Amino acid sequence: MTQRVLENSSPFFLAEEQLAATDDLAQLFTQPGPLALEIGCGIGDFMVQLAAAQPQTNFLAIDIYNKGCIKTCKKIELEGLSNVRVARMEARHLLLNYCDAASLSAIYINCPDPWPKKRHRDRRLVNDEFLDMARYALQTDGSLYFSTDFADYAEQVAETLVARPDFTNQQPAPFTLALADYPISKYMRRFLDLGQPIHYMHYRKNAAAAALPRPEALQPGFRTRERMASND
Repeated sequence: MTQRVLENSSPFFLAEEQLAATDDLAQLFTQPGPLALEIGCGIGDFMVQLAAAQPQTNFLAIDIYNKGCIKTCKKIELEGLSNVRVARMEARHLLLNYCDAASLSAIYINCPDPWPKKRHRDRRLVNDEFLDMARYALQTDGSLYFSTDFADYAEQVAETLVARPDFTNQQPAPFTLALADYPISKYMRRFLDLGQPIHYMHYRKNAAAAALPRPEALQPGFRTRERMASND
């Protein structure tokens, strides 16, 4: 049974109607600057660190969970940040419907659901279809950051990215266990304190990458079908 979704009245929260009403996400911010996206902001720990370190950049933080968005907004308000907006939305839905070509300076994806069972691996976010969307939305030389606490997810994503000529690895190896100046969230710290590594990647969209048309609409799937049903 679907329960009541808690209202998010924060001035930093964007309802989908607000996204649909603008043809330029940059208009949703009070300052000019590059726009970066965090997919899966959780409770906002990573985002508030990143936004404080890069005050000249505007950030859109999204998550599919209502309570996480509320907690993220509260952290933003507590830290006095003006360069972050939060939306409750599935990542592919946002990229397909609200991100124009070359509109993002960076995309951050930290410890997404690993779907550890083999029969569920096709539910993982990062695959070629998703990377086509990321390529469309990223500016030339725009950054794609990915981290995971699951080694086999890191290996899968690294293998996928290495095979793509439109992204260039910014590290000497397919992935690394440390990334300079990269914020560490409380979730990440929990694993690191237990001696379990986080696997990081940093790629850039190539200047030579050919322009792509806007990606086609997705068929309904696990996240798109149920993306707004949860009250968590």
